[in-house]
Amino acid sequence: MTNFWPHSAYKTLTVGSDKQLLVTDDFLRTYLLRPELNLVPESCAAERALHQRLSENPRAAISDEEISGMADPDIQVNYQVWLRYRAKLLAASSLENFYMSLFKGDGVDVPPLFITQLAQIFIRHILGEDCHPLDARMGELFFRVQKITVLEDSVVMAADDEIVTRNAQAGETGNILDLLKSKSMSMRSIDLDVLHEENADLYWEKSEDYDFAVQLNFGQPPINHFCRVLEKWIQHFLGAQVRITPMQQITDPKWSWHVGLDAAATDILNKLYNKEPVDSDELEKVICLFRLDFIDEAAVTQSQAGKPVYMGIAMNDEKQLKLKPQNLLFNLPLAKAS
Repeated sequence: MTNFWPHSAYKTLTVGSDKQLLVTDDFLRTYLLRPELNLVPESCAAERALHQRLSENPRAAISDEEISGMADPDIQVNYQVWLRYRAKLLAASSLENFYMSLFKGDGVDVPPLFITQLAQIFIRHILGEDCHPLDARMGELFFRVQKITVLEDSVVMAADDEIVTRNAQAGETGNILDLLKSKSMSMRSIDLDVLHEENADLYWEKSEDYDFAVQLNFGQPPINHFCRVLEKWIQHFLGAQVRITPMQQITDPKWSWHVGLDAAATDILNKLYNKEPVDSDELEKVICLFRLDFIDEAAVTQSQAGKPVYMGIAMNDEKQLKLKPQNLLFNLPLAKAS
């Protein structure tokens, strides 16, 4: 039993009989401890009173007058944003229902940070207590931007973008290659450790440091673990059992459906599908392609039954992989529930 990502707020939630996550008072309280709402020495009396009342009862109704009574206009805005967010949270039947609702309608009106935090909570829930450490590391792609570097012999490495940037700002480097100290991958003695099958258990000791690099080439274990996490994500949210397989290229003359798992991959796959020209520089942004097959064909639209869905991940112009896991929840050819 491993409690990884302990600060994700996952443990403050309860699990319903349908395995969906239910909002609790303790979960709501975690937002009051965030920098946007937490008290500081300069907090006025009205802000302190409101914070205390919400700490005691995080579902308490708050009037506009209470908000406007606080001295700091930025804090007023922060509370307005959070109270709108709280209202939607409490109106939803589950945290999953709330998350799905965010991407429907006229656009997302919730701070992106809140959305990525929810993605982390869902991955933590989906993976459970007994997952493989490489599942957890690849689960990070769902809520943390990755910096991509292509080393010699086309070795594709991913490291946490925030960690790489922090090293750069500290006067070190913003390049994974330098962080790896240009040593042989087989030496394993490097500043930024590479997580692989043999040392995977090291992940549990520092699951919230986000400082393990992984190799994302076709045929490498991390990509296979990524496929398993994608399968579990789809199963949890959509109830559909799928099998996802890495692939190097799409040669299917009957290619009929695809889903990009990020904006860059979506753009490239759209062009390839529509037989538009794609230059070599753009193709080199593709990190890996995947084939998704539905195990239960009853879950698929009739026109797509028996046909694969092709997927891909790619780096953007800044050499970042910014996964959009919600794409899998809305862009698959699912049969409408009767």
